[in-house]
Order: sequence, then structure tokens, then C-alpha cells
Amino acid sequence: MSDAALGRSAGHALGPLGLAEPDGQVYAALVANPQSTAEELAESCALTFQQCVRALDRLAQQGMATRAPVDRERYLPVAPDVAIGTLIGHRESELRHARAEMHRLMDAFREASRYTDPAHSVEVLTGGEAIAQRLEHITGTSQYQVRGFDRPPYIQDPVAAMPLQRRRLREGLRFRTIYDRDAVAWPGRLEKNIMVGVADGEQARVRPTLPMKMIISDDRMAIIPISVGDSVLDAAYVIHPSALLQALDTLFEAEWERAVQLQAAIGTGEAASAEPDADHRKLLGLLAAGLTDESIARSLGWSARTTQRRLQALMRSLGATTRFQAGMAARERGWL
Repeated sequence: MSDAALGRSAGHALGPLGLAEPDGQVYAALVANPQSTAEELAESCALTFQQCVRALDRLAQQGMATRAPVDRERYLPVAPDVAIGTLIGHRESELRHARAEMHRLMDAFREASRYTDPAHSVEVLTGGEAIAQRLEHITGTSQYQVRGFDRPPYIQDPVAAMPLQRRRLREGLRFRTIYDRDAVAWPGRLEKNIMVGVADGEQARVRPTLPMKMIISDDRMAIIPISVGDSVLDAAYVIHPSALLQALDTLFEAEWERAVQLQAAIGTGEAASAEPDADHRKLLGLLAAGLTDESIARSLGWSARTTQRRLQALMRSLGATTRFQAGMAARERGWL
């Protein structure tokens, strides 16, 4: 363990930079007086020579100070934006690990307590940051699958969670997601987010509407919003193993059976000469998912006029006069 870590574990006070004293004091003095010797810094900081040398050694280990290239008895500070930025990165990493360990221990605590105290079966999260942290925890710690209902509103840009999800997909974690039409129609979401996940192995389906937002980790935890509708997502229930969690599991599987497979619906099937072009295939999938013309236009980035023109061309190619007839004709041809 480093001296700095020993200082923190021993309860040494942390200065405004988050460094155990006297390290922060010595660094601030060195920033103000570069090319100083240990003796000069000790005098300006009212420290002993040995205390100052140990502080300089720790600063050097953390990349915050270096010896001068010509006179090795003198020290130079690393620029504060670099030195302190690196320090902040280390602290944030430590906090992420500590938070993940806290969640792991709380899961174990609730699992051990739920038979004796039913109150531990439901937890309340308040604030978007707390909810986002728990969602990240679920993605990072699930063992075999993550299932979810995806619909607006969102507490953060959906694309922000993609790097972690893609890494877990490569590790073999199974993702099954049902998107509602508002999620698919979210500008840029289909091409830049949803289909990227599908290409990585996510199993995605679509329903015109979903009863709520939800994410389920394995069979051990689910998160659902406290409020419903389009209100801001600022509070959520965390459901731990219980009859309620089993009911949410059953609800997901029922909706999954009724949902339209997104992969087949918008163009990941094998091509054939009689099959539609890419635009028509996308239209068919979104029509089958129950999206309105306006939602289709937003999802694909088309104008209302372009959407209407391509819908009409698709229906003419199918010999259909209604959307229902178009869907039946497409199924008969094996396009859906």
C-alpha cells in the first residue's frame, strides 16, 4: 500500500486537493515556487526536511512533481490541470469500485434478510444519478441475462450506456429488450443505438405500447419507475427476489411473446431477388410494430412527404390498399 493510501487509511486529514497533508501543502508551495529544493519547501511549509522529502517522493509517485533536469536537487511541479486531473480520475475510479462493492454487499444483505424482513424486498431510489448508477451496476454485474422494457422518458442519453452493454455482450451476457414505438421513433435511436446493439447480439422486439419502463437482472433484481407516463424519471423501485419480482418476470415474458421481432422486421434477414429493398424492409418492420406515419418519419429521418411516398410505393408493390392488407401480403411472401 502506498504512503498516500496509508495516510488515508490512518485517518490523516485531506487537503482541498484531496491529498493527505502535508502533500497538498508541499505541492501548492512548489506550484508557486518552481525549481525549489526540499530544504526551501520545508522552510516555506513549516515542515521538517524529512517530512518534506517524503511528501515530494509521494508527489513524484503520483505524477505531480519531478526533479529538475539540470539540478537534481531541485523540483518542478507538473501542471495542475494535468496533475489534478489525473488525481481526480484515480479518485473517481476508487469511488466507482467502492460503489460497486457497496451494491454487491447490499444484494447479499437483502438476500440474507428477505426471509426474516419482507421490507428488504423493495428499495426506493431517488434522483436521476442514483438510478443511473444502479442501472450501470445491473449491466455490469448481471450473470446471464438482462431483460427490459424500453420507452421514454430517459434519465440520460441512451447511447451513453452502449460501451458497457457492448462489452457485456462480447462477454456472453444475453440482452433481451422490448422497445415501444416512441423509443424506436426517438430521433437517431434506431440506426445509431438499437441496430448497433442488434448487430452485437442483442435480441430486440417492438410493441406499439408498453405498460412501463423496466429492467430485470437475471432473476434477482428489477427496477421500475415509481411514476408512470411521460413524467421525469426521478424515483424508482428496486424489486428484490419476491412474489412481485416473479410477477414482473411473467409480465416481461408475456409481452415478449406478443412483440414483433425487430431483427427480422427491419432487414437483417437473408436477401433474395423477390424481397423488398432496404427502405421497404424498414417500413414493413416499423408498420408491423404499430408505428404511426409521424413516428416512422422521425425514426428514419425522413420528411412526412417522403414517408408517405414510400409507403404508397410499398403498398402498390404488395397490391394492398390498407395497412392490414400490406401486412398480410408481406407475411405471405415471407418478408416478415
